[in-house]
Amino acid sequence: MYKAVYKTRGPIPQDVIEAVSFDKPSLKEGQVLLEMLAAPINPSDVLTLTGQYGILPPLPAVGGNEGVAKVVELGLGVTHLELGQTVLLPMGIGTWSTHMVAEAKSLVSLPNGVDPVQLSMITINPPTASLMLSEFVDLNEGDWVIQNAANSGVGSYLIALAKLRGIKTVNVVRRESLVAPMLAAGADVVLVDGFVDDLSLAKRVSAATKGASIKLGIDAVGGNATNRIGETLCEGATLVNYGAMSGEACALAPTIIIFKDITVRGFWLAKWFRTSTPEQQKEVFGNTTILFNPPYGERLNIDTEEFYKKIGDTLKHGYPDSKVWFITSDLEALKFVGLRTSKRIPLKNGDLDCRLVRYDMYAGTRKVRADEREIPESEIDLELSLIHI
Repeated sequence: MYKAVYKTRGPIPQDVIEAVSFDKPSLKEGQVLLEMLAAPINPSDVLTLTGQYGILPPLPAVGGNEGVAKVVELGLGVTHLELGQTVLLPMGIGTWSTHMVAEAKSLVSLPNGVDPVQLSMITINPPTASLMLSEFVDLNEGDWVIQNAANSGVGSYLIALAKLRGIKTVNVVRRESLVAPMLAAGADVVLVDGFVDDLSLAKRVSAATKGASIKLGIDAVGGNATNRIGETLCEGATLVNYGAMSGEACALAPTIIIFKDITVRGFWLAKWFRTSTPEQQKEVFGNTTILFNPPYGERLNIDTEEFYKKIGDTLKHGYPDSKVWFITSDLEALKFVGLRTSKRIPLKNGDLDCRLVRYDMYAGTRKVRADEREIPESEIDLELSLIHI
């Protein structure tokens, strides 16, 4: 067993952290032993190592702030988790470790069999993107937002979430090679930062948006990149900074602040967690879309009826207030799920005739009106594009 430990902080992160072996820990009542599946490296993790982050854990410390793991041993009194269950780790637990001990009550169960790399990034990036779209400016359908570092994790989620809300995005990147894939992923406008063909970013943004008033700018870079975002904003707009990928302090010309009356705000997810109510947190994390591909055909050597019935029971009792999509070629087996589909889309998976079906889950019981059964194609396209991202 190994963990990434740092005893000091310094300007070069890799020089202050190292892999240290440790023995298998014993469990107390209510605890579980976890085996790490995936843990990302975020800019905040690097700033913690250099000593520049807003919260610094006491030394020595283990790196990493988010991730997913599976349960490999249960302590006494733990009954709501099973061995092999995938779980979301609490923020700040020190996730750069092959194994760790955690309080079972602090863990959130996640679906098994889902790509752990994707699951490991749901704690920080999606809520950051969502909250920056909603906490600072009242945006209406058709309004524009501009962001830099648009190909980052937060940037990708912001594009998808903005599209779901009918908000248009101008996305600033550093390389021309990023333009086409980002447009394909749903971005409305993608521009390379700085001067291009002797035209400033502000002039190119104005041309691309046909002179739209942009009320919200989102900056993760700092330095002069902050100023370039500020130049694109309308009078009375708000500029939100949530990072400093350039390593430089935000630069904003007095002419932009004074004559445009720009408001500059900062966003820090850790602070939002400390000050938000449980209801506010549930609102952010409670909207879930699930896409999965259960085994079928030659891969399914089990009781079909019992298997699909278990799918329906799991969805109904474990994932209320969620939208669920799954694909199957066993059309007869769908009736065993025991839930009403809100959409069925015929498609081919190789030579197999399949259906992509959607279930709208909700807590309790509810009659479905006839006008609720038809889902707009635009909503379906947006959901599936969000899943893709």
